[in-house]
Amino acid sequence: MNHIAKMPLSQLGYQFVEGRYLPKGRDEYYLRDQQRGKASVYRKLKAGEIETLVRNDNTSDDWNNIFVDNDFDPNLVQHCQFYGIVRIGKLEPYFLEFHNLRLPVGLYYSTIASCDFGDNVVVHNVNFLSHYIVGNEVIITNVNEMAVTDHSKFGNGIVKEGETENVRIWMELCNENGGRSVLPFDGMLPGDAWLWTRNRADDSLQKQFRAFTEKQFDKRRGYYGEVGDRSVIKNCKIIKDVKIGTDAYLKGANKIKNVTINSEAGAPSQIGEGCELVNGIIGYGCRVFYGVKAVRFVMASHSQLKYGARLINSYLGNNATISCCEVLNSLIFPAHEQHHNNSFLCAALIMGQSNMAAGATIGSNHNSRGADGEIIAGRGFWPGLCVSLKHNSMFASFTLIAKGNYMSELHIPFPFSLVVNDEHDNTLKIMPGYWFLHNMYALARNAWKYIDRDRRTDKTQHIEFDYLAPDSINEVFTALELFETAVGKAMGKDHKAGRTLLMDEPLKVAGMEIRAEGCENSSRKAQLLKVDKAYPLFRKLITLYAMRNLLCEYARFGGFSDLQAFLKQCRRTPWSNVGGQLMPDDRLNDIKQRIRKNKINSWDALHEAYRETGSVYDEDKLRHALGSLLELHGLKPSGLTAELLRQYLNDSAETLSIITFNIRKSREKDYQNPFRQMTYDSTEEMENVVGKLDENSFILQTAEELKAYKKQIKDLTKKWQL
Repeated sequence: MNHIAKMPLSQLGYQFVEGRYLPKGRDEYYLRDQQRGKASVYRKLKAGEIETLVRNDNTSDDWNNIFVDNDFDPNLVQHCQFYGIVRIGKLEPYFLEFHNLRLPVGLYYSTIASCDFGDNVVVHNVNFLSHYIVGNEVIITNVNEMAVTDHSKFGNGIVKEGETENVRIWMELCNENGGRSVLPFDGMLPGDAWLWTRNRADDSLQKQFRAFTEKQFDKRRGYYGEVGDRSVIKNCKIIKDVKIGTDAYLKGANKIKNVTINSEAGAPSQIGEGCELVNGIIGYGCRVFYGVKAVRFVMASHSQLKYGARLINSYLGNNATISCCEVLNSLIFPAHEQHHNNSFLCAALIMGQSNMAAGATIGSNHNSRGADGEIIAGRGFWPGLCVSLKHNSMFASFTLIAKGNYMSELHIPFPFSLVVNDEHDNTLKIMPGYWFLHNMYALARNAWKYIDRDRRTDKTQHIEFDYLAPDSINEVFTALELFETAVGKAMGKDHKAGRTLLMDEPLKVAGMEIRAEGCENSSRKAQLLKVDKAYPLFRKLITLYAMRNLLCEYARFGGFSDLQAFLKQCRRTPWSNVGGQLMPDDRLNDIKQRIRKNKINSWDALHEAYRETGSVYDEDKLRHALGSLLELHGLKPSGLTAELLRQYLNDSAETLSIITFNIRKSREKDYQNPFRQMTYDSTEEMENVVGKLDENSFILQTAEELKAYKKQIKDLTKKWQL
C-alpha cells in the first residue's frame, strides 16, 4: 500500500528540516541563507504590491513571507501560488530570448514553495517548484516537478544525518560483483577512480579514500537545490534533488534525480530530450542527448552521451563519447569513442584513446560461474567489428582486434598488435607492430586528434596521448624479451640464441613458425607473425623515443658533458597509467604512502599531488627515455659518446622519415584502391567528396614536423659539436 501523508496546508513550504536535525539556535533557513549569501537585500511587499498581486490571481499563505527587491514589478507575477518564504529579485519589463524561445521576465502560472530568485528570471508554467535558489536571468518553463528534499546529496556517495547506510550510492566499477566499488563525488578525476578501484588489499588506503569523500561533503540536512545564472530549463518532467551550474541548458528531459550538473560560461553542459539520469555527477562541458539512460555514473568534463546510450555503474573519462550502446560496470579513461547501437562494454578498465566498433561485445560472462570477470586494456584499445571477448583478458597498448568470436580468455602483452582469430587454421595469430607496418596513418592520427580534441578547462591531470610514451615503451621491452624467448624455443635453443638470430639473421626468422605462449587460455596454437620485422622496428622505436624526448628537453643542458652527468640519474623504471596520467611507480608509491600517513588528507590534496607530478612529467619521461636507450644498447652512462649520440640522432631521423612516409602511404591506399574509387564517376568527384590527398592537413603537418625534427638535430649537433 502506498503511504500518502496528509498534512495541514499551513505546513506546505515550511518545516523543510525536522527540528531534531537543526543545531541549537538555528532555524530551517540557516543553510539556505549561507548558500544564498548576502549580495541581495530584500524587503517586504508594500500594500499596493499585494493588491496588484492578488488582482493578478496570485495567492500566498502569508504575504508577509514574500520578500522582494526594490526594483520588483508586481505586474510581472501572475497566476502563481506561493507557500513558505519566497524571495524575488528584480523583475523588469523585458523578455528573455534563448534559441528562439522568447518569454517575458516574471513568474507566471506556477506553484512555488520556499525559493529564492535572482534578478529578471523567467518562471513559466512550473507545476511545482520547491526549495531552489535560482540565479539571475534564468529561464524555467514547462516543468512538471522541480523540487529538493532536505536530505539531498546531489549525486555524491554520502549519507545525511539520520540516514541508514543502505541508502548510500556506490558505483560498481570494473567488476560486476561490486568488489571494486567506489563512492561517486563531485570533482572525481579518472585517477581518483583508478586508485580507488585498485589496491583492494590495502585497507588503510581504502579507508582513506572513503574518509576523503565523507570529509568533502556536509552531512547536515537542509541544503537547497541551485540553478546558476543564465541557465535554461524547458519542457522537462521531473527534476529532483539536482544541483545545476551556470549557463546550463536542459530541454525535454524525462527525469533527472540526485544529480550534480556542473556547468559554467566557458564550459556549458546540456541535457536533451528523453533523458533519464539518476544518481550521478555530470562534469563541465558535457552533452547528454536523445533518450540517454544513466544510473550511478560519473561523466568527467567534456564527455558526451547520445542517441539512447546506457551508462550504468560506470565512470566516463574526459573528452569521451558514447552513443547508442550499453556500458556497464566500467572505468573508462579520457578519450574513448563508442558510437554503435550494438556494441556492449561490461566490467572493463579501458585506459583511453580507445574506439569500439559496431557489434563489439567486450566482457561476456558466458564462461564464468559468477559475475567476477574483468578486462583490462591499455591505451589505444580498438576491438573491431563484431568482436566478442571474454573475462578475464588483458591487452597491451594500441591493440587492434580483428572481427571474430574469441572463445577463450586472452593475454596480449605485445603493443601495437593486430590480433586475429583464424578459424580456418584454428589459430590465434598476433602481428606485433601492425600499425607501423600497415596503418601508420591511423595510429599517428589517433595521437594527434585527441590532443586537438582535449577541451578540458581544468587540466589537473596531465594526460599523455603520444603513442611512444613510458607505458608503451615498457611494453616494447617486454615484447622484445618475449620475441627472443619465442625464437629461441622455435630453434630448440635458449633466449640468447633467439636474440642472436633476430639481431644477425632476421631472414631466417621470417621462415620460422614462432609460437606465442600464454596468450590464450586454450590448447590451440597461438602464432606470432612478422617477428623478423617487429623486432628491429621495436628497437628503432626505443631509439626514436629517446632522441625525440632529448630534443624536446635539451635546452636544460649546457652541453654534452651536462647530458653525460644527467645520464647517471637515468634508468628505465616501471610506470603506471593513473587515469590517463602516466607516472613512475616510485612517485605513485610515494603518493600512496603519503595518503596512508594522512599527509595527503583530502581529494583536493591528492589533486595537488597530480599537479606536482605532472609538472615534472617531462623530466621524468626524459630520464625514462634515456634510461631506455642505455638499456637497449647495453651502455653505461659513461658509454654514451658524442659519436654514438650523433648516430642515434641520425637513426631516429631515419625512423621518423619512414614513419612519415608510411603515414602518407597508408592513407594513399584509399585513393588508389579501385573498390574505393568505384562509387565515383571520376577522380575529380572523389577528391571533391573525400578531399585531395595532397591537401590532407594531417599529412602536411607530419611532413612539417619531420622537417622541424631534422632541423633540431642539426642545431643540437652544431651547438654541442657532436
